[in-house]
Amino acid sequence: MTGDAAPLILILGATGVGKSSLAVELAQRLNAEIVGADSRQVYRCLDIGTAKPTARQQAQAAHHLIDIVPPDYSLSLAEYQDAAYRAIEDISGRGRLPLLVGGSGQYISAVEEGWSIPRVPPDRALRAELEAYLQRHSAAALHERLRQVDPVAAARIHPNNTRRVIRALEVQRLTGRPISELQKKKPPPYRILRLGLRQERSRLYPRVDQRVEDMITAGFVDEVRRLLDSGYHRRLPAMSSLGYREIAAHLLDGLPLAAAIQRAKFSTHDFIRRQDVWFRGHDNGILWHTIDDLNIDDLAQSLAGWLADGANHAIGNG
Repeated sequence: MTGDAAPLILILGATGVGKSSLAVELAQRLNAEIVGADSRQVYRCLDIGTAKPTARQQAQAAHHLIDIVPPDYSLSLAEYQDAAYRAIEDISGRGRLPLLVGGSGQYISAVEEGWSIPRVPPDRALRAELEAYLQRHSAAALHERLRQVDPVAAARIHPNNTRRVIRALEVQRLTGRPISELQKKKPPPYRILRLGLRQERSRLYPRVDQRVEDMITAGFVDEVRRLLDSGYHRRLPAMSSLGYREIAAHLLDGLPLAAAIQRAKFSTHDFIRRQDVWFRGHDNGILWHTIDDLNIDDLAQSLAGWLADGANHAIGNG
């Protein structure tokens, strides 16, 4: 990247590690605005369970790509990527610094690596067929179908991420070409700095467990009940979010609340492990900082130097 390229700072890491708080602190110091990279915070009405930035945080720093679609809208990766690029260009055009912040690795990678995403409209009949196959057989069986037609995509997509498996099968069926072949990359014209936040799992797991408890106290069960009562089906992509599927099982299937809470905690732990795998596989120069040892003032000063001096200014790892 040249020194004239517009700067973009990424703040990424596992769920619950403290990305939102850090982003707000840096936004206030660096004349920045935050572009969300969270595949669940895009949905309106999913507030408590997605740990959206609080009203206070949103007042302290401008946020983009939060609450942009209703719960029954299936936002494609291409739509997100287009919206993110528009937000970044708008922020840069006003002389401010964009911060791309989140834990959805696919969203972040699509933006920073410039994925060429197949613009293939969804085929409801085909999706219904694949979802029926999933219900009759299993996630593993569905994933095996993908492996047979696109082993590269199958290696990239976790078998339990059935939404992405179905999409890959859909694209292959409709175009006759593997989605992995269509997903070329053309990095965007930004000067990118990648900051990663991490914490030892022995400390992070109890932290996210407490966050689940705090969500319950804040009214998470009532939030899920309102969504279900409003006609949003439990099998919608939005309702498959961490915690929502477990609370839906409590409300609809009689799963004891304590068991639902425990399942939500375990699901969050599993998600953190999968996030770690994704970021390791898409590490384009991430500067990792341990949240427990992070000095925000020092980091902000280093980032200000990077912004002023360009690529010649080093940012040390934490």
